[in-house]
Amino acid sequence: MHVLSRASALAVLAYVSLAALPLARAEVQSPEAQTAAETNADVLILGGRVHDGRNRPELRADVAIRGDRIVAIGDLEAWQAPLRIDARDRVVCPGFIDLHSHSDSPILAKKTRENLSYLTQGCTTVVTGNCGGGKIDVADYLGRIDKNGAGTNVAHLLPHGSIRSRAMGGSFDRAATDEELARMRALFERGMREGAFGMSTGLIYAPGRFASTDEVVACASVVAAHGGMYASHIRSEGDGLVDAVKEAIDIGRRAGCAVHVSHMKASVPSNWGKVREAAALIETARGEGLAVTADQYPYIASSTSLAALVFPGWALAGTNADLVRRLDDEVDGPKIRAAIRHAFERRGGYDKILIASYAREPRWSGLSIEAAARLANEDPVELVCRMQRSGRVSAVAFSMCEDDVRFVMQQPWVATASDGSSKVTDATRPHPRSYGTFPRKIGRYALEAGVVTLEAAIHSCTGLPADILGLEDRGRLEVDSFADIVVFDPVTLRDRATYKDPHRLSVGVEWLFVNGQAAIAKGEATGRNAGRALRPRPR
Repeated sequence: MHVLSRASALAVLAYVSLAALPLARAEVQSPEAQTAAETNADVLILGGRVHDGRNRPELRADVAIRGDRIVAIGDLEAWQAPLRIDARDRVVCPGFIDLHSHSDSPILAKKTRENLSYLTQGCTTVVTGNCGGGKIDVADYLGRIDKNGAGTNVAHLLPHGSIRSRAMGGSFDRAATDEELARMRALFERGMREGAFGMSTGLIYAPGRFASTDEVVACASVVAAHGGMYASHIRSEGDGLVDAVKEAIDIGRRAGCAVHVSHMKASVPSNWGKVREAAALIETARGEGLAVTADQYPYIASSTSLAALVFPGWALAGTNADLVRRLDDEVDGPKIRAAIRHAFERRGGYDKILIASYAREPRWSGLSIEAAARLANEDPVELVCRMQRSGRVSAVAFSMCEDDVRFVMQQPWVATASDGSSKVTDATRPHPRSYGTFPRKIGRYALEAGVVTLEAAIHSCTGLPADILGLEDRGRLEVDSFADIVVFDPVTLRDRATYKDPHRLSVGVEWLFVNGQAAIAKGEATGRNAGRALRPRPR
């Protein structure tokens, strides 16, 4: 079979000035070298505005898919295929790669396995195991995806927090012993051999918050020996943001691995603007030759547990039962309540945090703490304490500023990532990022507002995350790459999910191919679970 070589494909996708629209068509290989069999494909995407994922100007070209691969890019009008897609005035680019997903369990569950809330955004790959939490038994996890399929491809990171809990048992609000650290390192070694792409930490959450820098370096060194990356929800995104970025860079330098800062931001008004100092640190490290990157979701609100947002860190050690005992303690109880009140004052009031889900009062989903307290005729702090007694309460917090969001997304080493998970419509009111991150970045911030160029926005969703993961055959439109491809209408591609109505699918993706199979056809989901478990190539 004779197809375009990788070098030929790169030549085809040479720079073409956007000012010269309508775009010139790319030339395919010499026609005399092609036989009829070699000009057959399963799918032809014709006349699209092709973006290759490398932050280069678009090119008018056709794309041919055969099996699960891209086999040609250029002028392919003479080629034959049972499915021919007219992509004139449509953008054709690699499928989006979400570096920061919490779909570890949802991607295995029957009702969310299709990952529709991400397919409709144009996503073809999600990365799980983030923020230090997730699946430890990598072979079992990836094997279940291999067996049952998924709507998107799945790559996995080893979660330090979950591994720490397993290695240390129920007591983890302390330093690890040498024996416990050895158990952690053994679990990281096994996980890397079984197909993980690296590790993640959640140093703002228990049990990761109790780990020393030295402990993390010792674990990251195992990952580095396998060529894996270190991704971190850093130790602080507020007052200690700059020091936390320094720690992440130091971990990478000492362990010898690439560093990735998850969902880069500065929380609460007193820290707005600190992202510039944090970015300068990353630029300096990159100038020294260190591999340091970050990701971001394009919203001014974050989402996590209510406890992580407003309870003091020391109060979260152990289980929720331990927290409840502290709430009832005559010494610790008043201290916790005072800290909660102060946390809300720093955030600007009780209306700055929304309840995303609270099992005992589903009707409160979507209400602010202030509104729920009025409804319950209760002091807001006492309401928060009462809610926490029942276990996890998810919340959405308005804590960032728009200027910081725009500044961060303009950095060439910042990828787009959701920090969400696969969702279906229910009574909860989750953060809209699980439905709208990628169309919001491209549709609103690039095409509407011009904060970044279209090619830069696409690169942040495709080629950049592929480079960060070390994926050589995804994230780019190139011959021989896997056919993870999105075709979208730049006029209509938009996020529709809002904080009040978050379960709204994005619009504008007309075709989406995952490993060469149509997951979305003519704007409608096909129900195919063509995603695969991804594993890094041996290094």
